Amino acid sequence: MRAIVWGINYAPEFTGIAPHNVALCEFLHARGVDVSMVTAFAYYPSWEKRAEDRSHLYRTDVINDVPVYRCWQFVPARVSALKRIFHEASFVFISTLRALALPRADVYVLVSPPLLLGVAGWLVGKIKRAPFVFHVQDMQPDAAVGLGMLKANWFTQALYALEAFAYRKAARVSGITQGMLKSFRAKGVADAKLIYFPNAIALGDSTPPPQRGEFRDRHGFARAEFLAVYAGNLGMKQGLDVLLETAPLLCDRCIRIVICGDGAQRESLVRRVREMKLPNVSMLPLQAGRDYRALLVDADLCFITQQAGSGNSFFPSKLLGLLAEAKPVVTVAAPECELALSLVEGKFGVNVPPGRPQELADLLDSLVNDPERLAEYGAAGRHYVQQFEKNRVLEKFAEELESLGKA
Repeated sequence: MRAIVWGINYAPEFTGIAPHNVALCEFLHARGVDVSMVTAFAYYPSWEKRAEDRSHLYRTDVINDVPVYRCWQFVPARVSALKRIFHEASFVFISTLRALALPRADVYVLVSPPLLLGVAGWLVGKIKRAPFVFHVQDMQPDAAVGLGMLKANWFTQALYALEAFAYRKAARVSGITQGMLKSFRAKGVADAKLIYFPNAIALGDSTPPPQRGEFRDRHGFARAEFLAVYAGNLGMKQGLDVLLETAPLLCDRCIRIVICGDGAQRESLVRRVREMKLPNVSMLPLQAGRDYRALLVDADLCFITQQAGSGNSFFPSKLLGLLAEAKPVVTVAAPECELALSLVEGKFGVNVPPGRPQELADLLDSLVNDPERLAEYGAAGRHYVQQFEKNRVLEKFAEELESLGKA
Protein backbone atom coordinates (compact mmCIF):
# COMPACT_ATOMS: atom_id res chain seq x y z
CA MET A 1 0.00 0.00 0.00
CA ARG A 2 1.11 3.55 -0.74
CA ALA A 3 0.08 6.29 1.70
CA ILE A 4 0.69 10.03 1.80
CA VAL A 5 0.39 11.91 5.08
CA TRP A 6 -0.25 15.60 4.44
CA GLY A 7 0.05 18.23 7.15
CA ILE A 8 1.85 21.45 7.99
CA ASN A 9 4.04 20.11 10.84
CA TYR A 10 6.87 17.56 10.84
CA ALA A 11 10.40 17.01 12.15
CA PRO A 12 12.66 18.75 13.08
CA GLU A 13 9.79 20.35 15.03
CA PHE A 14 9.64 18.46 18.31
CA THR A 15 6.51 19.83 19.95
CA GLY A 16 2.84 20.18 19.03
CA ILE A 17 1.47 18.10 16.16
CA ALA A 18 4.79 17.30 14.46
CA PRO A 19 5.91 14.39 16.71
CA HIS A 20 2.59 12.63 16.08
CA ASN A 21 2.94 12.98 12.31
CA VAL A 22 6.46 11.62 12.59
CA ALA A 23 5.30 8.69 14.72
CA LEU A 24 2.57 7.79 12.22
CA CYS A 25 4.87 7.94 9.19
CA GLU A 26 7.66 5.95 10.81
CA PHE A 27 5.25 3.34 12.15
CA LEU A 28 3.69 2.86 8.71
CA HIS A 29 7.15 2.61 7.13
CA ALA A 30 8.19 -0.05 9.65
CA ARG A 31 4.97 -1.91 8.81
CA GLY A 32 5.99 -2.08 5.14
CA VAL A 33 3.76 0.73 3.86
CA ASP A 34 5.22 2.94 1.12
CA VAL A 35 4.64 6.17 3.04
CA SER A 36 5.73 9.76 2.40
CA MET A 37 5.00 13.11 4.05
CA VAL A 38 3.90 16.34 2.37
CA THR A 39 4.62 19.17 4.79
CA ALA A 40 5.99 22.68 5.29
CA PHE A 41 9.39 23.98 6.31
CA ALA A 42 9.85 23.86 10.08
CA TYR A 43 8.63 26.98 11.90
CA TYR A 44 6.79 25.92 15.08
CA PRO A 45 6.56 26.96 17.91
CA SER A 46 8.89 29.96 17.38
CA TRP A 47 6.98 31.05 14.23
CA GLU A 48 10.26 31.46 12.38
CA LYS A 49 11.85 29.42 9.62
CA ARG A 50 15.46 28.37 9.87
CA ALA A 51 17.83 30.46 7.74
CA GLU A 52 18.63 27.54 5.42
CA ASP A 53 14.93 27.02 4.63
CA ARG A 54 13.89 30.55 3.70
CA SER A 55 14.96 30.58 0.05
CA HIS A 56 13.24 27.32 -0.98
CA LEU A 57 9.89 26.84 -2.68
CA TYR A 58 10.18 23.04 -2.46
CA ARG A 59 12.71 20.59 -1.09
CA THR A 60 12.79 16.85 -0.58
CA ASP A 61 14.33 15.44 2.59
CA VAL A 62 14.58 11.86 3.79
CA ILE A 63 14.17 11.44 7.55
CA ASN A 64 14.53 7.90 8.96
CA ASP A 65 13.81 6.49 5.48
CA VAL A 66 10.59 8.49 5.07
CA PRO A 67 10.55 10.87 2.06
CA VAL A 68 9.51 14.34 3.27
CA TYR A 69 8.29 16.73 0.58
CA ARG A 70 8.61 20.25 1.97
CA CYS A 71 6.60 23.15 0.60
CA TRP A 72 6.95 26.91 1.06
CA GLN A 73 4.57 28.69 3.40
CA PHE A 74 4.24 32.27 4.62
CA VAL A 75 5.31 32.59 8.26
CA PRO A 76 4.38 35.90 9.92
CA ALA A 77 6.77 37.55 12.38
CA ARG A 78 3.76 38.47 14.53
CA VAL A 79 0.76 36.19 14.51
CA SER A 80 -2.72 37.61 14.05
CA ALA A 81 -5.96 35.97 12.91
CA LEU A 82 -5.62 37.38 9.38
CA LYS A 83 -1.91 36.50 9.06
CA ARG A 84 -2.56 32.99 10.32
CA ILE A 85 -5.23 32.50 7.66
CA PHE A 86 -2.75 33.54 4.97
CA HIS A 87 -0.06 31.34 6.58
CA GLU A 88 -2.27 28.26 6.31
CA ALA A 89 -3.73 29.13 2.90
CA SER A 90 -0.26 29.62 1.40
CA PHE A 91 0.80 26.17 2.57
CA VAL A 92 -2.37 24.53 1.30
CA PHE A 93 -2.03 26.10 -2.16
CA ILE A 94 1.68 25.31 -2.63
CA SER A 95 1.42 21.81 -1.14
CA THR A 96 -1.58 20.93 -3.31
CA LEU A 97 0.56 21.48 -6.40
CA ARG A 98 3.20 19.21 -4.88
CA ALA A 99 0.68 16.51 -3.98
CA LEU A 100 -0.71 16.56 -7.52
CA ALA A 101 2.79 16.08 -8.94
CA LEU A 102 3.52 13.03 -6.77
CA PRO A 103 2.52 9.49 -7.76
CA ARG A 104 -0.97 8.46 -6.70
CA ALA A 105 -1.40 7.10 -3.17
CA ASP A 106 -3.91 4.42 -2.20
CA VAL A 107 -4.97 6.61 0.71
CA TYR A 108 -4.23 10.18 1.86
CA VAL A 109 -4.18 11.20 5.53
CA LEU A 110 -4.84 14.92 5.95
CA VAL A 111 -3.94 16.42 9.32
CA SER A 112 -6.00 19.47 10.29
CA PRO A 113 -5.30 22.27 11.01
CA PRO A 114 -5.12 23.67 8.40
CA LEU A 115 -8.86 23.32 7.91
CA LEU A 116 -8.55 24.21 4.22
CA LEU A 117 -6.67 20.93 3.65
CA GLY A 118 -10.09 19.27 3.50
CA VAL A 119 -10.82 21.00 0.19
CA ALA A 120 -7.31 20.28 -1.09
CA GLY A 121 -7.63 16.61 -0.13
CA TRP A 122 -10.94 16.33 -1.94
CA LEU A 123 -9.46 17.89 -5.08
CA VAL A 124 -6.37 15.67 -5.10
CA GLY A 125 -8.46 12.60 -4.23
CA LYS A 126 -10.88 13.39 -7.04
CA ILE A 127 -8.12 13.73 -9.61
CA LYS A 128 -6.11 10.77 -8.31
CA ARG A 129 -9.20 8.64 -7.63
CA ALA A 130 -8.15 7.89 -4.05
CA PRO A 131 -9.89 8.26 -0.66
CA PHE A 132 -8.72 10.54 2.14
CA VAL A 133 -8.91 10.46 5.93
CA PHE A 134 -9.48 13.86 7.55
CA HIS A 135 -7.64 13.69 10.87
CA VAL A 136 -8.56 16.54 13.22
CA GLN A 137 -6.07 17.65 15.86
CA ASP A 138 -7.88 20.91 16.64
CA MET A 139 -11.43 22.03 15.85
CA GLN A 140 -10.33 25.42 14.54
CA PRO A 141 -13.60 27.28 13.92
CA ASP A 142 -15.04 26.39 17.33
CA ALA A 143 -11.84 27.43 19.12
CA ALA A 144 -11.38 30.68 17.16
CA VAL A 145 -14.94 31.80 17.87
CA GLY A 146 -14.79 30.68 21.51
CA LEU A 147 -11.57 32.61 22.13
CA GLY A 148 -12.92 35.75 20.47
CA MET A 149 -10.27 35.62 17.73
CA LEU A 150 -13.08 35.60 15.16
CA LYS A 151 -16.56 37.05 15.42
CA ALA A 152 -19.65 35.14 14.33
CA ASN A 153 -20.18 36.58 10.84
CA TRP A 154 -20.08 35.57 7.18
CA PHE A 155 -16.42 34.57 7.47
CA THR A 156 -16.95 32.14 10.34
CA GLN A 157 -19.96 30.77 8.47
CA ALA A 158 -17.60 30.12 5.55
CA LEU A 159 -15.20 28.29 7.89
CA TYR A 160 -17.99 26.09 9.19
CA ALA A 161 -19.01 25.40 5.59
CA LEU A 162 -15.43 24.31 4.79
CA GLU A 163 -15.44 22.10 7.86
CA ALA A 164 -18.74 20.48 6.86
CA PHE A 165 -17.44 19.98 3.30
CA ALA A 166 -14.33 18.18 4.58
CA TYR A 167 -16.38 15.90 6.82
CA ARG A 168 -18.80 15.13 4.00
CA LYS A 169 -16.16 14.33 1.37
CA ALA A 170 -13.73 12.40 3.58
CA ALA A 171 -13.89 8.63 3.50
CA ARG A 172 -13.15 8.70 7.25
CA VAL A 173 -12.99 11.45 9.89
CA SER A 174 -10.73 10.85 12.87
CA GLY A 175 -10.27 12.80 16.09
CA ILE A 176 -7.94 12.69 19.07
CA THR A 177 -10.63 12.58 21.78
CA GLN A 178 -14.01 10.99 22.34
CA GLY A 179 -15.31 14.53 22.80
CA MET A 180 -14.28 15.32 19.25
CA LEU A 181 -16.15 12.29 17.95
CA LYS A 182 -19.22 13.48 19.84
CA SER A 183 -18.86 16.89 18.17
CA PHE A 184 -18.50 15.25 14.75
CA ARG A 185 -21.73 13.34 15.33
CA ALA A 186 -23.48 16.57 16.31
CA LYS A 187 -22.25 18.09 13.04
CA GLY A 188 -23.83 15.28 11.06
CA VAL A 189 -20.92 12.84 10.55
CA ALA A 190 -22.14 9.22 10.49
CA ASP A 191 -20.73 6.78 13.05
CA ALA A 192 -19.53 4.51 10.24
CA LYS A 193 -17.09 7.22 9.11
CA LEU A 194 -15.59 7.96 12.54
CA ILE A 195 -12.21 6.79 13.84
CA TYR A 196 -10.90 7.39 17.35
CA PHE A 197 -7.19 8.12 16.83
CA PRO A 198 -5.73 9.69 19.99
CA ASN A 199 -2.25 11.09 20.22
CA ALA A 200 0.10 8.46 21.58
CA ILE A 201 3.36 8.13 23.45
CA ALA A 202 6.20 5.61 23.53
CA LEU A 203 6.39 4.04 26.98
CA GLY A 204 9.11 1.91 28.52
CA ASP A 205 12.10 4.14 27.67
CA SER A 206 15.14 2.35 29.13
CA THR A 207 17.38 5.43 28.92
CA PRO A 208 18.45 6.45 32.44
CA PRO A 209 16.85 9.78 33.43
CA PRO A 210 19.02 12.80 34.34
CA GLN A 211 20.04 13.14 37.97
CA ARG A 212 17.62 15.02 40.20
CA GLY A 213 18.88 18.57 40.67
CA GLU A 214 20.45 18.92 37.21
CA PHE A 215 17.77 21.31 35.93
CA ARG A 216 17.72 23.29 39.19
CA ASP A 217 21.48 23.70 39.25
CA ARG A 218 21.62 24.80 35.63
CA HIS A 219 19.09 27.59 36.19
CA GLY A 220 19.97 28.58 39.74
CA PHE A 221 16.84 27.25 41.45
CA ALA A 222 17.24 26.28 45.09
CA ARG A 223 16.81 22.62 46.02
CA ALA A 224 14.20 23.62 48.59
CA GLU A 225 12.02 25.52 46.11
CA PHE A 226 8.78 23.90 45.04
CA LEU A 227 8.85 24.03 41.22
CA ALA A 228 5.46 24.37 39.52
CA VAL A 229 6.21 24.15 35.81
CA TYR A 230 4.46 24.94 32.55
CA ALA A 231 6.33 23.75 29.44
CA GLY A 232 5.12 24.04 25.86
CA ASN A 233 3.48 26.43 23.44
CA LEU A 234 2.97 30.00 24.65
CA GLY A 235 -0.14 30.91 22.68
CA MET A 236 -3.47 32.59 23.27
CA LYS A 237 -5.27 29.27 23.74
CA GLN A 238 -3.10 28.43 26.76
CA GLY A 239 -4.34 31.36 28.87
CA LEU A 240 -1.08 31.61 30.79
CA ASP A 241 -1.91 34.98 32.32
CA VAL A 242 -3.57 33.10 35.17
CA LEU A 243 -0.15 31.89 36.31
CA LEU A 244 1.15 35.45 36.43
CA GLU A 245 -1.93 36.54 38.40
CA THR A 246 -1.36 33.67 40.84
CA ALA A 247 2.34 34.42 41.44
CA PRO A 248 1.90 37.57 43.64
CA LEU A 249 -0.35 35.55 45.96
CA LEU A 250 2.55 33.16 46.62
CA CYS A 251 5.42 35.59 47.17
CA ASP A 252 5.76 34.59 50.84
CA ARG A 253 5.93 30.88 49.94
CA CYS A 254 8.87 28.83 48.71
CA ILE A 255 7.09 28.23 45.39
CA ARG A 256 8.54 29.11 41.98
CA ILE A 257 6.42 29.17 38.83
CA VAL A 258 8.55 28.23 35.81
CA ILE A 259 7.24 28.91 32.29
CA CYS A 260 9.30 27.25 29.55
CA GLY A 261 8.41 27.57 25.91
CA ASP A 262 7.98 29.62 22.79
CA GLY A 263 5.06 30.92 20.78
CA ALA A 264 3.01 33.93 19.78
CA GLN A 265 2.44 35.17 23.36
CA ARG A 266 6.01 34.84 24.64
CA GLU A 267 6.98 38.50 24.30
CA SER A 268 3.76 39.60 25.96
CA LEU A 269 4.31 37.23 28.90
CA VAL A 270 7.92 38.32 29.36
CA ARG A 271 6.83 41.96 29.35
CA ARG A 272 4.10 41.30 31.95
CA VAL A 273 6.50 39.43 34.25
CA ARG A 274 8.84 42.42 34.08
CA GLU A 275 6.08 44.99 34.61
CA MET A 276 4.54 43.05 37.52
CA LYS A 277 8.00 42.53 39.10
CA LEU A 278 7.42 38.87 39.89
CA PRO A 279 10.48 37.43 41.66
CA ASN A 280 8.93 33.96 41.87
CA VAL A 281 8.30 33.56 38.11
CA SER A 282 11.02 32.40 35.71
CA MET A 283 10.67 32.52 31.92
CA LEU A 284 12.88 30.00 30.13
CA PRO A 285 13.28 28.91 26.49
CA LEU A 286 11.59 25.79 25.16
CA GLN A 287 13.33 22.72 26.56
CA ALA A 288 14.06 19.75 24.32
CA GLY A 289 15.50 16.26 24.57
CA ARG A 290 17.53 15.64 27.71
CA ASP A 291 16.92 19.20 28.93
CA TYR A 292 13.16 18.61 28.88
CA ARG A 293 13.49 15.33 30.73
CA ALA A 294 15.73 17.00 33.33
CA LEU A 295 13.00 19.62 33.78
CA LEU A 296 10.43 16.90 34.43
CA VAL A 297 12.69 15.11 36.90
CA ASP A 298 13.01 18.29 38.97
CA ALA A 299 9.42 19.56 38.61
CA ASP A 300 7.26 19.04 41.69
CA LEU A 301 4.11 19.47 39.63
CA CYS A 302 3.20 20.50 36.09
CA PHE A 303 0.57 22.87 34.76
CA ILE A 304 -1.63 22.54 31.72
CA THR A 305 -3.68 25.67 31.22
CA GLN A 306 -6.51 26.41 28.83
CA GLN A 307 -8.11 29.75 28.05
CA ALA A 308 -11.85 29.87 28.64
CA GLY A 309 -13.62 29.40 25.30
CA SER A 310 -10.92 27.19 23.74
CA GLY A 311 -13.39 24.41 23.14
CA ASN A 312 -14.38 21.35 25.11
CA SER A 313 -12.37 18.96 22.91
CA PHE A 314 -8.98 20.53 23.63
CA PHE A 315 -6.58 17.79 24.79
CA PRO A 316 -2.91 18.82 24.69
CA SER A 317 -0.58 15.99 23.74
CA LYS A 318 2.07 17.19 26.21
CA LEU A 319 -0.13 15.79 28.98
CA LEU A 320 0.89 12.27 27.95
CA GLY A 321 4.58 13.02 28.51
CA LEU A 322 3.89 14.41 31.97
CA LEU A 323 1.88 11.34 32.95
CA ALA A 324 4.53 8.99 31.55
CA GLU A 325 7.04 10.61 33.92
CA ALA A 326 4.57 10.22 36.81
CA LYS A 327 4.20 13.96 37.34
CA PRO A 328 1.19 15.30 39.27
CA VAL A 329 -0.80 17.70 37.11
CA VAL A 330 -2.75 20.85 37.87
CA THR A 331 -5.03 21.91 35.04
CA VAL A 332 -6.73 25.24 34.52
CA ALA A 333 -9.72 24.49 32.31
CA ALA A 334 -13.50 24.58 32.14
CA PRO A 335 -14.84 21.67 34.26
CA GLU A 336 -16.88 20.29 31.35
CA CYS A 337 -13.99 20.15 28.86
CA GLU A 338 -12.18 16.99 27.76
CA LEU A 339 -9.00 17.88 29.64
CA ALA A 340 -10.73 18.37 32.99
CA LEU A 341 -12.91 15.28 32.53
CA SER A 342 -9.82 13.19 31.77
CA LEU A 343 -8.19 14.43 34.96
CA VAL A 344 -11.25 13.44 36.99
CA GLU A 345 -11.31 10.02 35.33
CA GLY A 346 -7.59 9.40 35.78
CA LYS A 347 -7.28 10.98 39.26
CA PHE A 348 -3.83 12.34 38.39
CA GLY A 349 -4.31 15.90 39.68
CA VAL A 350 -6.66 18.78 40.34
CA ASN A 351 -8.52 21.13 38.02
CA VAL A 352 -9.13 24.82 38.71
CA PRO A 353 -11.58 26.73 36.47
CA PRO A 354 -10.08 29.63 34.44
CA GLY A 355 -9.97 33.08 36.04
CA ARG A 356 -9.49 31.93 39.66
CA PRO A 357 -5.92 32.82 40.68
CA GLN A 358 -6.71 32.80 44.42
CA GLU A 359 -8.10 29.27 44.18
CA LEU A 360 -5.02 28.20 42.24
CA ALA A 361 -2.72 29.80 44.82
CA ASP A 362 -4.54 28.07 47.68
CA LEU A 363 -4.23 24.73 45.89
CA LEU A 364 -0.47 25.14 45.37
CA ASP A 365 -0.06 26.17 48.99
CA SER A 366 -1.84 22.99 50.13
CA LEU A 367 0.18 20.72 47.82
CA VAL A 368 3.58 22.03 48.90
CA ASN A 369 3.32 20.20 52.21
CA ASP A 370 1.56 17.09 50.95
CA PRO A 371 4.12 14.87 49.17
CA GLU A 372 1.97 11.76 49.64
CA ARG A 373 -0.88 13.35 47.70
CA LEU A 374 1.50 14.39 44.93
CA ALA A 375 2.92 10.86 44.75
CA GLU A 376 -0.61 9.41 44.47
CA TYR A 377 -1.39 11.74 41.58
CA GLY A 378 1.85 10.74 39.84
CA ALA A 379 1.19 7.02 40.19
CA ALA A 380 -2.39 7.41 38.96
CA GLY A 381 -1.17 9.32 35.90
CA ARG A 382 1.36 6.64 35.04
CA HIS A 383 -1.44 4.07 35.14
CA TYR A 384 -3.84 6.23 33.11
CA VAL A 385 -1.38 6.87 30.27
CA GLN A 386 -0.99 3.16 29.47
CA GLN A 387 -4.03 3.33 27.16
CA PHE A 388 -2.14 5.75 24.90
CA GLU A 389 0.85 3.46 24.31
CA LYS A 390 2.15 4.26 20.83
CA ASN A 391 2.24 0.83 19.19
CA ARG A 392 -1.25 -0.06 20.39
CA VAL A 393 -2.78 3.19 19.09
CA LEU A 394 -0.92 3.26 15.77
CA GLU A 395 -1.63 -0.42 15.04
CA LYS A 396 -5.39 0.21 15.13
CA PHE A 397 -5.14 3.26 12.89
CA ALA A 398 -2.87 1.47 10.42
CA GLU A 399 -5.45 -1.32 10.12
CA GLU A 400 -8.11 1.26 9.30
CA LEU A 401 -5.90 2.77 6.58
CA GLU A 402 -5.10 -0.62 5.05
CA SER A 403 -8.77 -1.52 4.97
CA LEU A 404 -9.60 1.78 3.27
CA GLY A 405 -6.70 1.50 0.82
CA LYS A 406 -7.89 -1.91 -0.34
CA ALA A 407 -11.51 -0.84 -0.77
